[in-house]
Amino acid sequence: MRPVTICVSLALATGMTASGIPSAQSPGTAQPVTPFSAGKAGTQLPGGWSALSFGTNKPPTEYRLIDESGATVLRAHAAAATGALAHPVNLDVRGTPVLQWRWKISQVIADADNRTASKEDSPARIVLGFDGDRSRLGMKDKAASAMAKSATGRELPYAQLAYIWSAAAPVGTVITHPHSKRVRMIVAASGAARAGQWMALSRNVYDDFKRAFGEEPGRLTSVGVLTDSDNTGATVDAWYGDIRFAPSGKSAGTRG
Repeated sequence: MRPVTICVSLALATGMTASGIPSAQSPGTAQPVTPFSAGKAGTQLPGGWSALSFGTNKPPTEYRLIDESGATVLRAHAAAATGALAHPVNLDVRGTPVLQWRWKISQVIADADNRTASKEDSPARIVLGFDGDRSRLGMKDKAASAMAKSATGRELPYAQLAYIWSAAAPVGTVITHPHSKRVRMIVAASGAARAGQWMALSRNVYDDFKRAFGEEPGRLTSVGVLTDSDNTGATVDAWYGDIRFAPSGKSAGTRG
């Protein structure tokens, strides 16, 4: 996607206004993200989730609920496509820092390289949007946020942290998005060895944010999923299970 499109895309994907955020959740209480398993295969997305088009001339990623082994999961299909699902939240990750999820991919995108704009694709991503002190943003980021607000009515998030499945980069690698230093990606899974298999993972979002950005995270304002192949022209499928947050003390490493 072009730099201008990226600005608008991120605003759509994660720039939720305060009026669209549910009331805050206390640590250890009900999950702030509606589980996909709460839905039924072949029906609309569960409450809170919405499909987001990035407004490009490329086809959108297709998302639908399916039944797999008796459980409802989300399936994404991208054929040279891009598009996301997003869910607004209002969460202090210091209280429930452990992000837990399951995902599966049909294959890695062999030509993808998340450091390079023309190859910046991933078969699966969990995308987190954060609030923060916008006075700390540089002129370029302030201009991008103003442009997004003008186009969509929503500002860009102060910062965005994404967990990605990379073709080759080692797990744990932090990658700065080629279009914005306020978007950092952490490799949560890598390579083709586990393609076609469900992986259950957990990450300490609080620790990862501090490592990626060098500062304390603000409130988490949105959670999204993104399967995209528009830059490489590849065709890929991904499956997502429920996304949860848990207090510290839960496993925060990668597990399969």
